Amino acid sequence: MENKGNVLMQKYEIGRLLGQGTFAKVHHARDLKTGMSVAIKMIDKEKVFKVGMMDQIKREISVMRLIRHPNVVELYEVMATKTKIYFVMEYVKGGELFNKVAKGKLKEDVARKYFQQLISAVDYCHSRGVSHRDLKPENLLLDENENLKVSDFGLSALAESKRQDGLLHTTCGTPAYVAPEVINRKGYDGAKADIWSCGVILYVLLAGYLPFRDPNLMEMYRKIAKGEFKCPNWFAPEVRKLLSKILDPNPNTRISMAKIMENSWVRKDLQSRPCVLEAEVKEPAPLDSEAVFGINEISCAAVEPKQEVAKPCNLNAFDIISFSAGFDLSGLFEEKEQKKEVRFTSNKPASTIISKLEDIAKRLRLKIKKNDGGLLKIEGSKEGRKGVMGIDAEIFEITPFFHLVEMKKSSGDTVEYQKVVKQDIRPALKDIVWSWQGEQQREQLQLQEQQELQPSHASTTQVVSTQNSS
Repeated sequence: MENKGNVLMQKYEIGRLLGQGTFAKVHHARDLKTGMSVAIKMIDKEKVFKVGMMDQIKREISVMRLIRHPNVVELYEVMATKTKIYFVMEYVKGGELFNKVAKGKLKEDVARKYFQQLISAVDYCHSRGVSHRDLKPENLLLDENENLKVSDFGLSALAESKRQDGLLHTTCGTPAYVAPEVINRKGYDGAKADIWSCGVILYVLLAGYLPFRDPNLMEMYRKIAKGEFKCPNWFAPEVRKLLSKILDPNPNTRISMAKIMENSWVRKDLQSRPCVLEAEVKEPAPLDSEAVFGINEISCAAVEPKQEVAKPCNLNAFDIISFSAGFDLSGLFEEKEQKKEVRFTSNKPASTIISKLEDIAKRLRLKIKKNDGGLLKIEGSKEGRKGVMGIDAEIFEITPFFHLVEMKKSSGDTVEYQKVVKQDIRPALKDIVWSWQGEQQREQLQLQEQQELQPSHASTTQVVSTQNSS
């Protein structure tokens, strides 16, 4: 049992239900060690697996771990049992901003304060390569001091999820808040789409209703596509002008986040609330890697590299982040097995990584072929015990300044593959490797597992923490 009475994992006392959805419940809880209030999101693992939503769970953990900002809900810890996943998050007691707006429009200075905090948070997300893609008042919470907190990163995307054209292609978000280019399904820049959503939110805060509204969904889409809206007469001229620039249906001419933050109306009253736009952000320390990784795993990462790199191909954004330096939750979903892949991170350009792999292949007399999308196929020159050994090496961009390389056996004998990797490939890569996954945390996590998995629930419970190292 993961619970003893109303205590979860001997760490959190579970309290009242805060909210409930199809796949998850959110409870108020108390940290037994510190007495601090937290919110625990309890996700039914079987349900999310059945409907193929595990990627959404991955991305929410990954992004929340990557983002540390005073106006973004913080993820403290992730735990799981055989049946459930638990997000231990910052408890934001003020409720949804939506509840305030539902009572009517806000005063201009109040709306401006929330908008300042919103763009501060969103701009920071964009600086980390993250676009939210589902910004709306229901996903904006208020703390006890009436400060805004952005939540619900289930639909968010990282820059790496763009295709070769540099654009996102998944229609996400709530119709009334999504940008025209998202609805048109022609590919879009996630950051520019977020800016549009911020504009809709600003309008709603000041008006008390949506700028694009129509009982006919197709008519509403038409209005959004044309940027067809009217401002009520109480909107100040500066607000009207700003909204016309934000709610520009052409993403190429839409105002940038930097220009919004320079806007005189937006910056008004900042003197009395210092450090709103230039918020002091608590950066997570770079985390060591952990090796165990499987099919249904979840991982999180925070990396802070400094060097600029070329852009290679992409994979699902949250699979990529899951692979990178950080903690690993693969044991929550499957039994450990002999691994057939290795991963490392590098702060070298993709071209340097490719050249290095080509040099190694040449020295080892292996054939190497570059396929589209950043995949390198390496093959042995002779038959082994189980045929010709094949290795797939794939390079992914985690951030514009950091890369992940995954090498896995595609054919041949596993023992032969592991021997080549250990004795020949790994030593030859040492000058470009920033971190090998699993080199520094394995012993620590094994010890943690022994401490967390008590005899009464050793077969059912595994725990991994996302907490930053001090």
